[in-house]
Amino acid sequence: MNWTRLNLVDGFMWSFMAGIVSCGTANAGDVLPFDDQERALIESHGPWPPAFVKDPSNRLSGNQSAIELGRLLFFNRRLAVDGTLSCATCHRPATGFTDGLKTAVGRSNLPRNTPGLVNLRWARWYGWGGGADSLWAQSIRPIVAPQEMASSGGPIKRLLSVDKNLACLYNKTSAVNFDEQTDEQVLVGAAKALAAFQETLVTGATPFDKFRIALLAGPSNPTTKYPLNAQRGLKLFIGKGQCNLCHFGPLFTNGEFGDIGIPFFIGNGKVDKGRYGGLQNLKTTRFSLTGIHSDDATKQSALKVRHLALQDRNWGEFKVPSLRNVAETAPYMHNGSLASLADVVRHYSEIDEERLHVDGEKILKPLRLTERESSDLVAFLKTLSAPLLQTTHVTRRSPVCSPVN
Repeated sequence: MNWTRLNLVDGFMWSFMAGIVSCGTANAGDVLPFDDQERALIESHGPWPPAFVKDPSNRLSGNQSAIELGRLLFFNRRLAVDGTLSCATCHRPATGFTDGLKTAVGRSNLPRNTPGLVNLRWARWYGWGGGADSLWAQSIRPIVAPQEMASSGGPIKRLLSVDKNLACLYNKTSAVNFDEQTDEQVLVGAAKALAAFQETLVTGATPFDKFRIALLAGPSNPTTKYPLNAQRGLKLFIGKGQCNLCHFGPLFTNGEFGDIGIPFFIGNGKVDKGRYGGLQNLKTTRFSLTGIHSDDATKQSALKVRHLALQDRNWGEFKVPSLRNVAETAPYMHNGSLASLADVVRHYSEIDEERLHVDGEKILKPLRLTERESSDLVAFLKTLSAPLLQTTHVTRRSPVCSPVN
């Protein structure tokens, strides 16, 4: 494959950072005082990126031929039953693998915001309600959803039969001719290739990551160069704001779900079930880590699913997203109701506790941030963005696959 590795050692100052560091830039060595507890919390948000570990439930994870197949499928509109939609229709590389819309538009208008796809390799659950327990299972959902691609295993198998390059790659990665597989097996195989491609969408070191390394090396380290307003925002994030209680670790998320007072009514007396609906799906779907399509012979990855139970508190709960590249994925929340990071910060500053149902997040209280504090917190969040470690030339003509003899 034709990959371009970005220089992350000598080229830290990417062009998109100009707007971030232009306001409140610190001179080299200008660092606010951080006490031992603050330093420990900052240290916990790294290192980045974590090491790659293959998904045991996906035999195609890390397979280069599968990655190429997944890339081609990701941009192929023929995945949809009528040839009008591809994964990239909603997950556009140029806009952080989102669509920039309040809620997604497939074959009809959808009730949820389109999430970004970067750094999904380390997610625990997938989708705003966590209705999938693996990246390959999540990749099946839009293919078969009536409001999205409205397809199934049969049309996917036919696509492979007419596209010899896709068929070649599929047979090469699966070590089984697709003609010998059922429609459902081909659907799962295609989804696992899509997952293998999406696993490569990993962002590099951010301005925050560089600051973290320099800060831990010493307060007057000459490589320390980080906006003072972002440093103040970082102090708020791990201090007064307590944002790190849910957005912790290198991914800046606990990977779970919460009720943060965002309405889940979607009109005409309907509600978005959130995590409750996600759990219902996990209990009934054939495409989960507990099913026959998982490649994890040990079944250890399925343990997280076996002990799940439906609870009333799951109504109104939605996934706590990673904050990495958060500045690139507006608008925000499961329903796209907050247009900007400033709106998100305002939501937490002025949160109405009465909107949290009885089982909602007890830790949430109005932060009552000042104007400068709000601005500083936004400045910090903007330093969590970075380009992909690897980038695919998506417009190039794919080489013809050479079958394995």
